[in-house]
Amino acid sequence: MIRRLLRLLLVLSLPATALAQAPYPDAARYPLGQYPFYQGPDLGLTFDARTGQGTLRVWAPTAEALRLRLYAAGTGGAATATHELSRSTSGTWAISLPAGTTGFYTVQATIKGRTLAEVAEPYARAVGVNGHRGAWLDPATAAPPDWADDRRPRPLHPTDIVVGEVSVRDLSSDPQSGIVHKGQYLGLAEAGTAGPQGVSTGLQHLQELGITHVHLLPVNDFAAIDESLPPASTRYSWGYDPLNYFVPEGSYATSATDPAGRIREFRQLVQVLHQRGLAVVVDVVFNHVADAGTSAFEQLVPGYYFRHNADGTLANATACGNEIASERPMVRKLIVDATNHWARAYHVDGFRFDLMGVLDIETMRAVRVALDQQNHRIFMYGEGWAAGPSPLPEALRAVKANLPRLSRIAAFGDELRDGVKGHYAHQAEPGFVGGQPGLEESVKFGIVAATRHPQLDYQKVNYSKAPWASQPGQALNYVACHDDRTLWDKLRIANPTASEEELIRMDALCNTIVFTSQGVPFLPIGDDFLRTKKGASNSYNLPDSINQLDWGRKATYPAVATFYRQLLALRRAHPAFRLPTQELIAQHLIFLPNVPAGTIGYQLTNHAGGDAWQTITVLFNGQRQAATVPVPAGSYRVVLRGLDLKQSGLETLSVGASGLAVPGSTALVLVQ
Repeated sequence: MIRRLLRLLLVLSLPATALAQAPYPDAARYPLGQYPFYQGPDLGLTFDARTGQGTLRVWAPTAEALRLRLYAAGTGGAATATHELSRSTSGTWAISLPAGTTGFYTVQATIKGRTLAEVAEPYARAVGVNGHRGAWLDPATAAPPDWADDRRPRPLHPTDIVVGEVSVRDLSSDPQSGIVHKGQYLGLAEAGTAGPQGVSTGLQHLQELGITHVHLLPVNDFAAIDESLPPASTRYSWGYDPLNYFVPEGSYATSATDPAGRIREFRQLVQVLHQRGLAVVVDVVFNHVADAGTSAFEQLVPGYYFRHNADGTLANATACGNEIASERPMVRKLIVDATNHWARAYHVDGFRFDLMGVLDIETMRAVRVALDQQNHRIFMYGEGWAAGPSPLPEALRAVKANLPRLSRIAAFGDELRDGVKGHYAHQAEPGFVGGQPGLEESVKFGIVAATRHPQLDYQKVNYSKAPWASQPGQALNYVACHDDRTLWDKLRIANPTASEEELIRMDALCNTIVFTSQGVPFLPIGDDFLRTKKGASNSYNLPDSINQLDWGRKATYPAVATFYRQLLALRRAHPAFRLPTQELIAQHLIFLPNVPAGTIGYQLTNHAGGDAWQTITVLFNGQRQAATVPVPAGSYRVVLRGLDLKQSGLETLSVGASGLAVPGSTALVLVQ
């Protein structure tokens, strides 16, 4: 959220003409609701497999002319040829060039007598350096060996998924990572890499951790990085400034000037992850573009792709200067086509939608339907909120409250996030794990995966006052992500008097709550060894020295890294922690009554989910001092105590009528 506010300050410094893009003046001819709709599958550059002929089709209904310019290089130099496109059906223009055509291309529209800027058309599937020119290239020819034999990992029910979030660049940039291709797709594909004291890094670390899905921060072509410069000399970006939606980012490739190379290397990364049983999620940013005024959208169909306020200025529910009008048919088509392209051409297994609450419900439904035609188990989730008000009413947008209308689409649960660690924006404010009172119901809301549960008092939940998930597979539980401070840095600031040992217990408690809750758990890679960004509150444009995973910390905190691996293994081994339906949760998850403030206790009963453990008792003490929790009398085996997680035989306790003393900042999982 903070990065969006900083981005807004940058946008406000732009010239007024970049901010006040009025709707297209020829609205009398083409009211926004009446622009012609092109249904065909061949927008952009397509190739005839038999003849090799390439055909370019561009939607530009208000243009009077559309020109294609060919270039020898991805940047610089004069055009080698100029061709006029012919007006075709439903607002499109088309041209075919013979087999053997190579090089790069732009398109340029003339609208109401004015010639606009040359751009790479919106459906470009291959581009030159920095993405300003398309490449006349068939992506099918840019594949690694055996790409046709690549297979997705076995399908999982959503509650069996464990998501690990990471940036391609962050994973390998550390000089001590032991990875050769630092900051690149191929770096994440390197096997058997090791860091300080021989700790596993990169791909090997992901495998050992036990996640099922690797969530990659945006890998489609984005604007902030100058791809013509060596990585060490370029500025940093998370990638939330999209430029081209159908093509991989060039700064992560070994050569950004080779349009086939970036395609081939990203496919190689997907292929390697699949071979190791890891599914791939790509982070997609359809809610805004890097710059509306210079975008291909505005240069080809002015006013159509963006929402506007009543005064004609760009709407800004994204806090990034513009918001995409996803509800318009050709914008919806582009979003559906782009997601389809990544699933089909790159075999990705899931999509995380940035600021999903800016997009409209019908578009998200259309994406779900289209992806189902490829694979029913492609996972979809996103941020169920916006960063500001939008002209499109909330009732029509994909916010959390509307999730019951979005079958098999999930959202992040900020109720549990801020309930557990403290408010994301109030960094000095502790959460449940820091002893902050009144957050128990918000944490319990996440424990039942934002579904309806008879024991919850929804009026005491911090944000949502009603369940928003119809089924647990629609709720992602997390306490941290790439946004804001890391979990470790947040805990240090919010609990300034705590010792390192206490902070480690708090950290373990935070994610023990996540991984024993129902729903889908989400973990930023590196938090499993206390990742720090040196206190930075928003690192979207800070250097590698801040953002890179410091593999030395894995060597410094081996017990923490081991704890996280065992925590994920515990969830994987016991279906009681990943019940597939709301009905099973309401029936088998029972909160213990009369527990002290600052504690939570519940039981998973009667072989929940067919679990071999008949009754599982879970206790959380968010206070920094010990608390006695009333637990039904009996004999219990402790299978988790803070960082002392073991699969069996840790300790047997006999609990009497007085209850059980739970140490401060600690979770206990007991089996009867």
